[in-house]
Amino acid sequence: MNKLCDLVFVLLMINTQLNKYMNTGKFYNIDKWLNPYISIIEERISRCLQKENELTEGGSLVDFSLGHYYYGLHYVNNNWILREWAPNASDIFIIGEFNHWKEEAGFRMTRVNEYGNWELILSSDKLKHGDLFKLSIHWEGGKGERIPSYISRVVQDDKTKIFSAQVWHPAKKYQWETEDFHSDNTAPVIYEAHIGMATPEERIGSFNEFTDNIIPRIVGAGYNTIQLMAIQEHPFYGSFGYHVSNYFAVSSRFGTPEELKRLIDTAHKSGLRVIMDIVHSHAVKNTNEGLGLFDGSPGQYFHTNSRREHVAWDSLCFDYGKNSVIHFLLSNCHYWLEEYKFDGFRFDGITSMIYYDHGLGKNFTSYDDYFNGGQDIDALIYLYLANKMIHSLKPDAITIAEEMSGMPGLAAGTDKGGIGFDYRLSMGVPDLWIKLIKEIPDENWDMGLLIHELTQHRPEEKIISYCESHDQALVGDKTLIFRMLDSEMYTGMSVSYHSFSMDRGIALHKMIRLLTFATAGGGYLNFMGNEFGHPEWIDFPRQGNNWSYKYARRQWHLAEDNNLKYKFLSAFDQQMVDLQNNFRVLDNRYIEKLTENNFDKIIAFSRGDLLFVFNFHPLKSYTGYGIPVKGKYRIILDTDDAAFGGFDRIDRTVLYSAEKKSERPALNIPFYLFLYLPSRCALVFKKEAVKKVTDL
Repeated sequence: MNKLCDLVFVLLMINTQLNKYMNTGKFYNIDKWLNPYISIIEERISRCLQKENELTEGGSLVDFSLGHYYYGLHYVNNNWILREWAPNASDIFIIGEFNHWKEEAGFRMTRVNEYGNWELILSSDKLKHGDLFKLSIHWEGGKGERIPSYISRVVQDDKTKIFSAQVWHPAKKYQWETEDFHSDNTAPVIYEAHIGMATPEERIGSFNEFTDNIIPRIVGAGYNTIQLMAIQEHPFYGSFGYHVSNYFAVSSRFGTPEELKRLIDTAHKSGLRVIMDIVHSHAVKNTNEGLGLFDGSPGQYFHTNSRREHVAWDSLCFDYGKNSVIHFLLSNCHYWLEEYKFDGFRFDGITSMIYYDHGLGKNFTSYDDYFNGGQDIDALIYLYLANKMIHSLKPDAITIAEEMSGMPGLAAGTDKGGIGFDYRLSMGVPDLWIKLIKEIPDENWDMGLLIHELTQHRPEEKIISYCESHDQALVGDKTLIFRMLDSEMYTGMSVSYHSFSMDRGIALHKMIRLLTFATAGGGYLNFMGNEFGHPEWIDFPRQGNNWSYKYARRQWHLAEDNNLKYKFLSAFDQQMVDLQNNFRVLDNRYIEKLTENNFDKIIAFSRGDLLFVFNFHPLKSYTGYGIPVKGKYRIILDTDDAAFGGFDRIDRTVLYSAEKKSERPALNIPFYLFLYLPSRCALVFKKEAVKKVTDL
């Protein structure tokens, strides 16, 4: 009884604290361990506000982030206008197909101010849609060919492999059918996807193929959000899109801007959000294609000291302390939201941005690690401004931080003293599953540790949980099912084949996903194909694999083959995701832990009207196992269902009623649900509504 009273008291205190935070308080007021650092946090926010006032001069961040309207190539009043920012340049010419790639006086830009802006106005007949061009930029002691920094279209020559800017002014502008799409603000269930590798053929897929073939799959699978990788132009396909060269250009290897718009439009018509994996944490080192030495100066966009190069990523690091860099990046966010109607962003590499050491090889074990002076305040200011601008421009947009240190306040609202992200990726969850599968037999998994690690997160923030993303599928790593089945992935996936290891892998694949999904603190993510246990790793074409596309594709047919077990995993994932669609389980963030029995390997908890019960024991099944709840329940999901590759050990038509265990006081939990729990099985129950007298 004392334990129960203590639990009730703790829950009441947490709710009180959360209500205080949600209504008026700052995030740091609900965590006593932050008390020594409040002055540092408040100083950070003060500097954020100072920078905002400095940039906007009393206006708005939305208005400040309109660089894409000024810079770049525009067709205005029957004239072409090209503007560029290049303060270190001494001369700039446009060279292209129209002048045989030679510098000519008629294509010479004019420096218009001391800030470093350059401009050229050309009559309409000088350029046409599809023309290829570059900038020939001169500076003291040298010159180089460059691609305009704000250009919206860049293409690569198939033979020479050279990238060039392209005049993009189609005769017919894309007409949006979902001009005013708004999401329903439910928790995001994200399908992470890469356009190029979404085809089964050994080649690069296209926007149109994704629209026609993959979006229907995503809709059918029940996901409500698509997260698109590698949208910004990048010279090396194998970088997975994370070495960006042209920030305002859609990667032309997938298709045209209009085809991307059609993809997003189609998704919106199907009720799907589309968020973009945006890379503002670093940039490609290439000078001909990128920004590295754009106007001959190494410090135009990037640091010039030891912080210039990211040693682990072989890339360049933005100098977020420069107003011009903030303007460029904020305008980039504005552009993708406005021009392509993206519904938000996953910000890549946040940990790398906010720490001077990029968080490399570092274990964040103390609060002091977040406030010891090793933090890049300029980067935090930029992220604050980005989140504030994005939510001002598009209030229902979502922002997700890929961040592994757990910095307090990162996913708290800017009005609560935080940096403003809506969600943080729970990067520790896949690490946990990998560690367990690699190092510990599942009969020795600690249930208390497991449920603790899956549910722990800061009360002020929402998290996106996932078992594996693209990171866990790349060469050098393995998907969870590959770790469990290894070579049997190639020899044992026939529906007629059974072995202890195969049955174990199939069972745990479902249980791991369900537990991760059911404990998610805000949203859930899956990388395309992993829902059905895609058997191959990801390896993009490179010299080491003879430039092969064999492992840079998705074999969708495996999930559709009735003779293979992949269909079971696909069917299960769909039913799991439907728990959100039908019951909004992830929108109810409160999880009531009911049972954590490490000896029996049982976990039970409720979330809203749903009861989740897991038996991780590899051998023991239990009859009449008591779960302390009151009411009547029906099974709505059973991992042991034969439709999911299970053994159908449970009668799912039974209505379970809690029984009184004793006549002791109610606070001693006298009611229990007595269940049959097969080994390596998870069950989801729906609580039946109590009929009122008036209903009888």
